[in-house]
Amino acid sequence: MSEADFARLFAVLSLFVWAATVLTIVLAVLHRRNPDSSAGYLFEDIRGIAVWLAFAVALFTTLGSLYLSQIAHFTPCPLCWYQRICMYPLFVALLVGGLRRDRDVWAYVIPPAVIGAVIATYHTQLQAFPKQAHFCHIGIDSCTNRYIWEFGFVSIPFMSLAAFSFIIAMMLVVRSGRFDELEPEPTDASDPDDALSLSARGAS
Repeated sequence: MSEADFARLFAVLSLFVWAATVLTIVLAVLHRRNPDSSAGYLFEDIRGIAVWLAFAVALFTTLGSLYLSQIAHFTPCPLCWYQRICMYPLFVALLVGGLRRDRDVWAYVIPPAVIGAVIATYHTQLQAFPKQAHFCHIGIDSCTNRYIWEFGFVSIPFMSLAAFSFIIAMMLVVRSGRFDELEPEPTDASDPDDALSLSARGAS
């Protein structure tokens, strides 16, 4: 495959990642309204593998960025490096969290992911509207250089933002599971022990 083919492939994959992020949000809303619906069950299935889905995206994004700089020889700009600093540790943290089945993995993944998403958002709009003041160097490593510009709007920072957004969404899905576990189970009125307990409370 040529560099142009890889660029188009990365662009298409980033759009799939955006679609998966939006779908997850929709399923979360539907699950909130009716956990016993088909959408609710699908959301639960996603929750069960959310850490590994986030890991896959973080790993692929890391490898993709290394391909762009080490094989395609695209020079990373300062904002690209800041996003890499936020992204590269994530696949390690998610791998360790997944293997340990750490239900608090979201607590140490979300902060760098949010920082990376903020930088990627600024960088995305900067490449979309390059005629504005910015702090990046003018030249080969300028933050406005469009090494990839597919479909008239998909740039490298746009892909980065898609990855960060998906990882954040998956971590929020994992986090929501912790709160569901804290919800009290409904009392079964047919249980004689529960009935006696409720009667005692009423008498007091």
